[in-house]
Amino acid sequence: LANAGATVVAVDVLEPVEKLPPGVVFKKLDVTSREEWVALGDALKAEYGSVFGLVNNAGIVGSRGAAGRLENVTLEDWNKLLAVNTTGCFLGIQTLSKLMTDGGSIVNISSIAGAGAHFGAAYGVSKWALRGLSRIASMELGPRGIRVNCILPGYIHTPMQNQTPQHFIDAHLSLIPLGRTGTPADVAPLVTFLMSEESSWIAGVDIPVDGGA
Repeated sequence: LANAGATVVAVDVLEPVEKLPPGVVFKKLDVTSREEWVALGDALKAEYGSVFGLVNNAGIVGSRGAAGRLENVTLEDWNKLLAVNTTGCFLGIQTLSKLMTDGGSIVNISSIAGAGAHFGAAYGVSKWALRGLSRIASMELGPRGIRVNCILPGYIHTPMQNQTPQHFIDAHLSLIPLGRTGTPADVAPLVTFLMSEESSWIAGVDIPVDGGA
C-alpha cells in the first residue's frame, strides 16, 4: 500500500524489529483494548483528518496439538483467540469507520479455517465469526459508500508458523493443487486491489487465496 502511494499507519502490540519502509509509520496498539482503539482514532483524526481504509490483519493461532480439539480447549484460550481475531476487528471497524468517507474500504483477513471445520476449534470459530462480521459491516456501512470485504488465506508461511510441526504442513500441502504454501506476497496485491478504486463496486465478498484448496 505504501508503494502505491498510501500513508500506512501500522499497528501492533509489539514494537517493530526491523526498519519500516518509506511511507509507513508505527503506532503501538493492543487490538483487544477499546481504550487504545479510541486513542488511536483520536490521534489519526488530529493528524490526518480522515482515514481511507482499514486492514484488520492481527491474529493468533492459540494452542496446537490435542489442546486445540473442541473438548480440550480452555476457556482462557477460547476467549483470547476471539478477543484478538474477532473482537479486535470489531473494535477497529467501529472506531475507524467513523473517520471514513465515501470510497472508504475495510479489508478483514479471515482464513480458509473460516470456511470449513478446521482444526483447532477456537481459531476456526474466530475466523467464521469474522466472515459474519464482515458481511454485516458491509450491509450497514455500504450506504455510506464504505466497502467491506474479507480475504480467506490458505496456509501462509509467516513467523507465526515457525513452530508448526512438519506433519501439519504436509497435511496442508496435500490439499493444495498448486503444490506449495503461500507467502504474504501472495496476499498483499489483493489487499491493495480491494483498497483501491479499481474495486469500487466489490463489497461483501469472501475471497480465498489458497492455491486452489
